[in-house]
Amino acid sequence: MDNSLTNRQKEFLGSGWSFPVTFSVGNHQLVLTRYEKNIEDSIDVIMQTKFGERPLASEFGSGLQQYFFKKMDETLKGEIKKTVETALLDNEPRITVLNIAVVFADMLAGRIEITIDYEYNQTNTRHNYVYPFYIKEGTNL
Repeated sequence: MDNSLTNRQKEFLGSGWSFPVTFSVGNHQLVLTRYEKNIEDSIDVIMQTKFGERPLASEFGSGLQQYFFKKMDETLKGEIKKTVETALLDNEPRITVLNIAVVFADMLAGRIEITIDYEYNQTNTRHNYVYPFYIKEGTNL
């Protein structure tokens, strides 16, 4: 992260509710995120949201859940990469995606790591974000 920018220069990165929504212990105030953390939270929400999950914004999200229980092969990597790229292009205007890498981190557990390299549109500062996605979603029932 570019620590040379002042808070005033980072205002364009925004602020908002933390995800998941939490309250501070001492004064029970809503916890907010700012700047780089706000964008990371936004990416996390986009990756976790199914299409149609938000009634007033039915196209919001990534729809990654459609890949649950799919065969882990090169075709799946390409589909996930395209899905993430489109979701971020449509839902997060503060960044430009530079690269998306999809890696099968644990085939037995169905764990895929999605690494997103991006830069902030206003300052061209580069960052990356790793999202763990589990193909074999399940419980211990």
